[in-house]
This record gives sequence, C-alpha cells and structure tokens, in this order.
Amino acid sequence: MLLATDLDGTFLAGSAADKAQLYELVRSRSDIQLVFVTGRGIRSVLTLLEDTSLPRPEYIICDVGATVTHLASLVSVEPVQSDIARLWPGDQVREQLKAVKGLLHQEAQQQYRCSYYYDDATDIDTAREIAESLHCDLVLSAGKYLDILPRGVNKGNTLQQLLGVLALPHHEVLVAGDSMNDFSMYEMGFKGVVVGDAEPELLTRTVGMHNVLQASRSGTGGILEAMAWFPEFGRFL
Repeated sequence: MLLATDLDGTFLAGSAADKAQLYELVRSRSDIQLVFVTGRGIRSVLTLLEDTSLPRPEYIICDVGATVTHLASLVSVEPVQSDIARLWPGDQVREQLKAVKGLLHQEAQQQYRCSYYYDDATDIDTAREIAESLHCDLVLSAGKYLDILPRGVNKGNTLQQLLGVLALPHHEVLVAGDSMNDFSMYEMGFKGVVVGDAEPELLTRTVGMHNVLQASRSGTGGILEAMAWFPEFGRFL
C-alpha cells in the first residue's frame, strides 16, 4: 500500500489518539509506503521532520506538485522533475502578476511555482488570464491561497508520474486531503478520502465520485476511517 497524503489539515491533523494510531501503523508496517503530497516547500517539510514522532516518508511531493524529492538522498526524482522544470516560464510569472490588484506574494522558496494570498478584493479573472497567457494553471484553495503552476502540473499528475517511476499500480494507492489543491488526486481516479472538516468546495466537487470517501473524522482519523472502508486496505489495520 502507498499512502499519499496532504499534510496540513490531513496527516498533521486529527485527535492525539488517531495520530498516534496512524503514525505507529505507518512506522511498524514495512508494506505501507508513505508519500507526502503538500503545498509546503521542501525546507518547511524537512523542518517538520525534525519532530521524531512524525513518520518519515520515502518521497515528498511539494509545492502543490511542482517538485518531487526522494527523502533519503534529497535528490529530485527524474525524469519527473526535469519535465516539470521545462514547463515553467520562470521569473516573468511573478513580474506579470505584479499588475494584479489584491495579490500578496508568499515569501517562501519557490522554484517552479508562484504562490500568493488572495481575498474577495483580488482580481482573480486578470490573474487567470495572465496565467493562461504564460501556459500556466491557476489553483485556488482554502479560500485564501492562490498558486500558479506549469500547465498540467498538480498533485495528482505528479503523483501519477512518480508511480510510473516506481512501477506501482493505481489500486495500491490511497490518497488523502482536505482542500481544493488536493482535488487533482481524486480526479486521477485514485481511491481517496476527503477527511472531516475539509474545504466545503472540495466536498461539493467530490460528491458522487465512487473512488472517494467523505470521512466524518478529521485528519488522521479520516485516513483510518478510509482504510477500514476500502476493502483492499482494511488488512493493514
């Protein structure tokens, strides 16, 4: 089994008991492979991993899918990373988006994406037009985060490319998330869980998707709920 999970609101959330149960399960089962799939940058994730109670993933997909790293070696996964890099227009993305009213740039290390905060006053339509002119995608999540990514690059697609490198089939994967930047993972057809307390739009968009469980429990509790709900994963509990 490969557990591909978002961090904030998902793998880092839930009750203390649920976190303890899931973390111990991941650590104790050699047949559970862990992949973090997050909007955070790699430095932020490495800082999190200084907490020894947090299980260490084998791979980390960061920057909403724009970077993918093998943790033990801290080497980018190829050819996935090079393919993403070739699609990124570079500094002109940030330069052109300076003209958009209401965007606040996130001052974090960003290699193949640009990330911003937005609000109701932000001119989203103009931002989207600029993104399209640069052959990029605009992704909104949690009602405040705006990401510009190379066209077609997202959490789901990068996870799919990683599985190709690892030669792992879809049916061995469980994905977990709580916000709209996780939606692409469900779109790819992976069995997945939208954990409790998720972004309302994600709940709306995943209604009726037969591969997705909308869990009642938040964070890690939702992941445990999904492992019990999907027959192929129940044996890991």
